Amino acid sequence: MCVSRTVVSKADVRGTASGVMFMAFFGTVWANVGIGGLQESASIWILILAILIGTVLFCSGISLIKGSRNLSNTNVHSSKNVDKWFNIIIAAEFVLIIIAAFVCNAIGQFDWFFPIMAIIVGIHFLPLAYLFQVKTYYITGTLLCLLAIGTVLFVPLEVSLGQHQVNTWWSLVGFGSMLILWITSVVIVLTGRRLLRIARNG
Repeated sequence: MCVSRTVVSKADVRGTASGVMFMAFFGTVWANVGIGGLQESASIWILILAILIGTVLFCSGISLIKGSRNLSNTNVHSSKNVDKWFNIIIAAEFVLIIIAAFVCNAIGQFDWFFPIMAIIVGIHFLPLAYLFQVKTYYITGTLLCLLAIGTVLFVPLEVSLGQHQVNTWWSLVGFGSMLILWITSVVIVLTGRRLLRIARNG
């Protein structure tokens, strides 16, 4: 996903496409968290809309992969090294999320889980930003952390809307994270398309 070189390889574009698809998928997952906080049946329509938007973004990533078919495979060794560190970062993220889920459940404070999860996800973007040389990830990671921290510090856990109780932490963190990841996905799509244009012109 590094875009600083003038020579664009298949790995560059496909790495960008992978980022798009990851953001699209996990943005939709966060939407489901936000919907869970609403605790009402009408939210099924929000879920359907979220799945549609996530699918469109995911397909945009697939289109980048298709567009990179005729590009050369350069920097294979560098790509393998990046893949190694990417796997390490992702593994550490999932381990921390599992630990957070276990601890929050064990102490009977599961409402804290999704804000903590958002912080973990946000922090994992910081080494990814350095690894892939994508400055947008620094912004994404910072926004996710600020969203979670701000929600816990300044927003009540629950509010009443008519006869419905809304878990505001889950809803704000869920929908907020959804928007952050989807906007990041759109930015990366534009980056991927720019890479393809550079490759074709070069």
